[in-house]
Amino acid sequence: MFAQIAFNGLVTGVIITLPALAVTLLFGVLKFPNFAIGGMMTVAAYMVFALNAQLGWPLVVAAAIVAVVFGGLSIVIDQLTFKPLRDRGGITLMVASLGLGLILENIARVFYGNAARSFAYELARPFRFLDIRMNREQMIAMIVAVVAMAAMYVLLTRMPIGRAMRAVADNPALALVRGIESPHIIRWTNFIAGVLLAIAGVLVGMDRALEPPVGNNYLVPVFAAAILGGLGSPLGAFAGALIIGLLSELSTLVIAPNYRIGVPLVVIALILVFRPQGLFGQPYIRK
Repeated sequence: MFAQIAFNGLVTGVIITLPALAVTLLFGVLKFPNFAIGGMMTVAAYMVFALNAQLGWPLVVAAAIVAVVFGGLSIVIDQLTFKPLRDRGGITLMVASLGLGLILENIARVFYGNAARSFAYELARPFRFLDIRMNREQMIAMIVAVVAMAAMYVLLTRMPIGRAMRAVADNPALALVRGIESPHIIRWTNFIAGVLLAIAGVLVGMDRALEPPVGNNYLVPVFAAAILGGLGSPLGAFAGALIIGLLSELSTLVIAPNYRIGVPLVVIALILVFRPQGLFGQPYIRK
């Protein structure tokens, strides 16, 4: 039983890895917590549902196309919603993101109602390894998360756009002196975050029923993972997501499953009190 719960926690962790990566990328460059990611995941998932379940496209093809399209839509969302407020500070941007998240969730509700839906793909029987029951959806989620993390590592450490993103995140003024234009990097950051959120929406829709609040239901564990790992640290987001997933599922051994949503809140409180920079973040320097 313990092994099964731990495996389920690992799967939960890898599912929240992608939105946690998106949160930490956006925060690193734009310097505000974007709470619209839940609504963005929901809209992306319903876009895939429209192509897959309604038009009959294969789920992989629908997910790939929506990921690219939603990357572009993320740039549009940023230009229309956040760019006009960029000079008003992080609090204003955070409040705007909260409102945007609710708007996106209700757009999905207007078109599809509150009924639970699911993607159309061939079901497969679960298999067992020792005492652990695994299904295909869980294995797909794990593979996608590992591939995404590897791709992000290569992007941020080996490619010019990744190094430019890190430069803007560390010191925008110095990056501008070196010829790195922040607007260009912001667009790339939003595109990459949009792709990650679209893929995350598909994984969430495969893991549970697709309904309008599904993305916002993940907000607390996603931000707990990003804060635990250290906002602005992609490696920290990956580690934080795994830890949050494991803690949330293992907590059901001692508390009722309905209360496990409180575990990420406790983690957020503890990390903000004892290590605000997170496990992999840099300490804040006050002048």
